[in-house]
Amino acid sequence: MHVVVFTRSTPDTAAKVEVKGDGSVSWGDAATVVNPWDEYALEEALLQAKNAGGKTSVIAVGPEMHNEALKHSLALGFDQAYRIEDAALDERDSLAYASAAAAAIHKLGDVDLVICGKESVDVGTDQHTYQIARKLGWTMLSYVSKILAVDYGAKTIKVERMLEQGKQIVSSKLPAVISVMKGINEPRYPSFMGIRKASKAVIPVWSLADLGASAPAARSKVLAYKNLPIREVQTMMITGTPEEQAAVLVEQLLKEKVL
Repeated sequence: MHVVVFTRSTPDTAAKVEVKGDGSVSWGDAATVVNPWDEYALEEALLQAKNAGGKTSVIAVGPEMHNEALKHSLALGFDQAYRIEDAALDERDSLAYASAAAAAIHKLGDVDLVICGKESVDVGTDQHTYQIARKLGWTMLSYVSKILAVDYGAKTIKVERMLEQGKQIVSSKLPAVISVMKGINEPRYPSFMGIRKASKAVIPVWSLADLGASAPAARSKVLAYKNLPIREVQTMMITGTPEEQAAVLVEQLLKEKVL
């Protein structure tokens, strides 16, 4: 059983992200963290591989900043980590990401399960996950809140999916791609020894040529980034008895046409 997770480093969710004068996006000197949704994917991969006596790999697509997420994964206990970087992937869309990711899975060759977090918080999308499954020709199981059973001999998986209407139980043949929800597990913390070992790790970097792949023509393009418009806020302190405060509040809400 070989389980693979795709992860990335993202700005801390508390960071102030803004567009600079040259149109580039900056989060200042705020630290980057492992994409929060990926923490559940990383933990689930370790659990499933342990149950099967298998191995785990973690992959990031993008520049060197993503090494932090990869080394964090190694510190947790992942067996191997890889990063894909190629100039042809710069400024490309999620389809290029998925093409590179699928090529990496083919290069590894023995992958049974790909686990992704629900979405990437920096770009606010999960479409790359579905595109990876499509490129591989594997079943896609999204919004997985629980893995109920895995038959390693028969190569099948049974999961619980969280939908707006309720819960859905589905089964699929392996290999498959799944995206997991918060609450599927309790992510572990890396050990001190794990952190020390991971800090010395050299992350192999694959180019598209190494993967025997090429970047597809972009289907979408980012034209520009803009800061959100500044909102003017006025604060009014209401004094008096509770009845007087309520009367003034209602009057103001009517004046602003909120009521």
